[in-house]
Amino acid sequence: MIQKTTRINYLFDFYQELLTPKQRNYLEMYYLEDFSLGEIADQFEVSRQAVYDNIKRTEAMLEEYEEKLHLYEKFEKRQEMIAQLKEFAKRDKMNHTELFEIIEQFENLD
Repeated sequence: MIQKTTRINYLFDFYQELLTPKQRNYLEMYYLEDFSLGEIADQFEVSRQAVYDNIKRTEAMLEEYEEKLHLYEKFEKRQEMIAQLKEFAKRDKMNHTELFEIIEQFENLD
């Protein structure tokens, strides 16, 4: 569950501008502010089922955006490469070939 929450939070960060205000509100309250479905339903005067359905549809939309745009995937790759670069920089004897390969991958990521 934590992995799903983390993933949705990242996808939300990348794609929130593509969502409606209602979708943004529901996801913010549910994932970022840890509101229950009932609390969100009370605030918007709708049923818990309506909130649940909206959140599930919005999660699916975020996954579709990621499938097409790959912003989160590219972010993860960049983070991985940055960690590798830091590790190589810490070594006494850097392997310049490996370092340049990572730099080239980083440059060609987009």
